Amino acid sequence: VQLQASGGGLVQAGGSLTLSCAASGRPFSAHAVGWFRQVPGKEREFVAGISWSGSATDYADSVKGRFTISRDNANDTATLQMNSLKPEDTAVYYCAALLWRRDSVVTSRGLYNYWGQGTQVTVSS
Repeated sequence: VQLQASGGGLVQAGGSLTLSCAASGRPFSAHAVGWFRQVPGKEREFVAGISWSGSATDYADSVKGRFTISRDNANDTATLQMNSLKPEDTAVYYCAALLWRRDSVVTSRGLYNYWGQGTQVTVSS
């Protein structure tokens, strides 16, 4: 699976952005999807995840109630809607996928074997 992340940019605090992850190469529907983010000098951290069917989602505590992950298996895409953005949300955001037939969320970075190239999100105060 090849992943292409897009939608990052510069936004003021309190604003919104929508990140998209487009998949190609093999059927996307059997894959769990996750969004991660990374700032310089820190490890890449889990932000949100969704099961292959979309029935299960999970979020990092820092983004709960502000971010929403979704997917469209018919179009091989996943989306991260980010609202009420804060300066501490500034990071490079990555989408990731792995073949995971259990209908559950995968939060462990090390289990993902497909990664997009990352998209920069900058939130100004």
